[in-house]
Amino acid sequence: MASENPATGTPLSERASFPDSKGKGVDKTEEASGTVEDAQTDGTTVRTGASQLRDSEYTVNVQLSDLQADPNNPLYSIKSFEELGLDEAVLRGLREMRFSRPSKIQERALPLLMSNPPQNMIGQSQSGTGKTAAFVLNVLSRVDVSFAAPQALILAPSRELARQIVGVIQVMGSFIEGLKIATLVPMESNRNQPVDAPVVVGTPGTVQDFIRKRLFNTQHVKVLVLDEADNMLDQQGLGDQCIRTKSSLPREAQIVLFSATFPDAVVRYAHKFAPNANQLTLKHEELTVEGIKQLYLDCDSTEHKYEILVKFYGLLTIGSSIIFVKTRASALEIERRMIDEGHTVVSLSGGIEGQKRDEVIDSFRKGTAKVLITTNVLARGIDVQTVSMVINYDIPELHAPGAGERVADPQTYLHRIGRTGRFGRVGVAVSFVSNKEEWTMLMDIQKYFGTDIMRVDSRDWDEVEDVVKKVIKPSAK
Repeated sequence: MASENPATGTPLSERASFPDSKGKGVDKTEEASGTVEDAQTDGTTVRTGASQLRDSEYTVNVQLSDLQADPNNPLYSIKSFEELGLDEAVLRGLREMRFSRPSKIQERALPLLMSNPPQNMIGQSQSGTGKTAAFVLNVLSRVDVSFAAPQALILAPSRELARQIVGVIQVMGSFIEGLKIATLVPMESNRNQPVDAPVVVGTPGTVQDFIRKRLFNTQHVKVLVLDEADNMLDQQGLGDQCIRTKSSLPREAQIVLFSATFPDAVVRYAHKFAPNANQLTLKHEELTVEGIKQLYLDCDSTEHKYEILVKFYGLLTIGSSIIFVKTRASALEIERRMIDEGHTVVSLSGGIEGQKRDEVIDSFRKGTAKVLITTNVLARGIDVQTVSMVINYDIPELHAPGAGERVADPQTYLHRIGRTGRFGRVGVAVSFVSNKEEWTMLMDIQKYFGTDIMRVDSRDWDEVEDVVKKVIKPSAK
């Protein structure tokens, strides 16, 4: 993934301003999980739909670019998809995905996203509230499939998330005759072929490569979407690539930024990237995902953490589980040791490329492998319905050279634990703490979100099993 994130020296704050019938539908320009069974959408299981969206009692704060407008005006909210005046083919796709009604974030986001003339948007929503469906719906409603040129571009920070978004588009657009989707991600075989699909999904570095080679004509792009936008704008390499991509688009292109988290510093950059944007936000305290039991275990040492993890194996395989570690080396070492002890696990990190990455994530989606060890490369956006537990083997922390002490990363913690408790289910997030620094970071995270992370005594294994099984066994059925 290094090719997707080159280092540069100038601060992003100085670079983020800019000059002024089914079966006849989707043409699979790129291979992706496009069936109803395989598509893992953000915020809904395939086959259960909007009634299973995570729609807790949170407040969506709307700040309109037109400060004179009233955000509570009924024009800026809907109660059904039909109110949007959607094409029947798109409505059929929504019904195929079993969406019966919009979620709260969709109620407020869709009228603003789909208004004409198009307006920019910065949207924040909890994990599992249907943000992917919202921006895909907007994209499908704006492209002309009879015109063989790129008209909508969706950027994602990882190959896995890009492929997943393609799967959502294929299902939602399955009744749109002639719809073509191009997937531009590292290590694909289409690296020298011109892009003529109306909808393009890719990672920033690969998209930039196609633009540089003049294989991707951006002059007809109407919509640019950044999924997990805070992550991309906050990383210098990805941020630079997104900026260069945006600068190649028509000035009137609609810019849409979505993420579950938007730290204040990134919001300032976001407003430069998407000027005059309507903004939907949530309070910190409303971001933690309900339905997830958050626990932590005191461990005596790094080795004790591994011993506890091995004891956890029986619990990890009740459903599916993701173990998050700090480094690629840790992921490989834990995988090696657990396999040597007879356990079935797989690992995925930024050091694995191309088809091998696809094979790992696909085997995890299908349940062939029930335990996935990974770094933060999979902390964002990836939705696998069966995940009932997330292990923070290492507490997420910010890279802060010269800080003198380790600094917690609440945003990454939120994205990590949001891999479970999806689709209206419940889940468990367990953090391992082996020293005072890690405990302090976890308490900082707890304070940031105003949530409760319960301590469980690792010396009392009966208690550990009892607490975890009470939560995950019902959800694994």
